Amino acid sequence: MKLSRSSAILAALAGAILLAQLSPLKMQTLQQQNEALFQALQKVHGLSDAQMAAIRQIFTKSGIMSQGNPAVTKHPMTPEEAQAKLKQLGIDYANPKFEKICGAKYMAPLYDPATQKPEDAKACIDQFEFPDIPTEYPVVWVKAREAAEVCEVMNKRMCDAHEWEGACEGDLQPPDYEWGITSGLSPMQAIERMAAVHNRKYQATKSWSYGPEYKKGVCATSSQKTPGCNGGSWPGCGSNTFPTGAFPDCHSPLGVYDLNGNAAEHMNLPLNEKQMASRGSTELGFTEMKGSWFIFDAFRAHEDWCRWRAPFWHGSRVMDEHSHANYHLSFRCCKTLDNAKPR
Repeated sequence: MKLSRSSAILAALAGAILLAQLSPLKMQTLQQQNEALFQALQKVHGLSDAQMAAIRQIFTKSGIMSQGNPAVTKHPMTPEEAQAKLKQLGIDYANPKFEKICGAKYMAPLYDPATQKPEDAKACIDQFEFPDIPTEYPVVWVKAREAAEVCEVMNKRMCDAHEWEGACEGDLQPPDYEWGITSGLSPMQAIERMAAVHNRKYQATKSWSYGPEYKKGVCATSSQKTPGCNGGSWPGCGSNTFPTGAFPDCHSPLGVYDLNGNAAEHMNLPLNEKQMASRGSTELGFTEMKGSWFIFDAFRAHEDWCRWRAPFWHGSRVMDEHSHANYHLSFRCCKTLDNAKPR
């Protein structure tokens, strides 16, 4: 039996309403998703209208920089569920001591506890993946250049690789980039040789942000990959991340979260001192991807211990207009403190 035109329209409308009720995240447009993110950014971090205009421009130019394609992304946990979990555990990520030292919310001082106190820190790092707001989903589909630009707008900067590693291991050590072994090599050859030497140095004492052995279930690593995801397409690969901070045991001794799991992270790998973000460089070096991502318990595609340095994956200069972006790659920022002196 055929439906009348009016009956068919009513049936279609009822179906659309039901679908919207069942899957509100999927029905949200990218523009709506980003607008909610911008509002949270300004409220939590106290950004000016001018800063927000600059950040909006970066997102608009990208076209896909976001918390994931809402048409295909299926997050395994909602922000509300993460908030309820933290409330039940009595966890509040506000840290007035860190905020006073760093001059910003949700940042942790970088220092060596063997010889220093938090107040001795010369730099701080975001405690969570950008937007650095507990129980928000990390921003992905972001190029290294865009990450550096966003950090600058927020009066921060991109982190150097050794800073991320120190934040993860629990002690910031002096830079150890072994530049002396790269003479005459191409950037790719130099990076791979430096990584090999560096990884051999730390292999015997490797550790993760949460301890000396890899453990499943501690971090945001139990999500699923979109069926049929070919490794990097916007329409085919959902950013199936968890809300940041949803796994409170997944933190380093310095109080930095989600370094393992959830999303991998852009960092700056300098090939000489003039490329070090921690020493004021704006030209920056080459891309280094740190950490691991949301399906790592089931698919350990590579190492992810704290001081491990990756091969030259999708490598480019950080400030290259075409630096790499994908559905499980995010970033976090660092900040040089006013009391910092070159060392």
